[in-house]
Amino acid sequence: MDLTTYSPGLHKLVTLQVQDTQKLTDSAGFTKVTEEILTQFSLEKVGVVVHDFENRSFTISFCLKESHICIHTWPEYNQLTLDVYLCNYLQDNSQKVKDVMAAYVAYFDGVLIKDFEINR
Repeated sequence: MDLTTYSPGLHKLVTLQVQDTQKLTDSAGFTKVTEEILTQFSLEKVGVVVHDFENRSFTISFCLKESHICIHTWPEYNQLTLDVYLCNYLQDNSQKVKDVMAAYVAYFDGVLIKDFEINR
């Protein structure tokens, strides 16, 4: 393997505007849809941490064998930030990262405010 050209994966970070604030306060719903996404895209969960705040916003981090998925919600601003990073030394998961993020954008029916891609 040529490590000088090796790129471990794509890290995608977005901020979404979301009109349905119920989805921004439903950590159980996000956890459920993430479990479905993990199955759909053959990703392996190592662990998950969920924290619900007093205003019902939440932060959740899924630690994956392939890296992570993290979300932070701000229902008072109708926004969330989400990052997805999938690395793999055997294959390029860049398209999978984009597809996973698209599944979340569809779930939240969100409008992209910020959209960053970092090739790591």
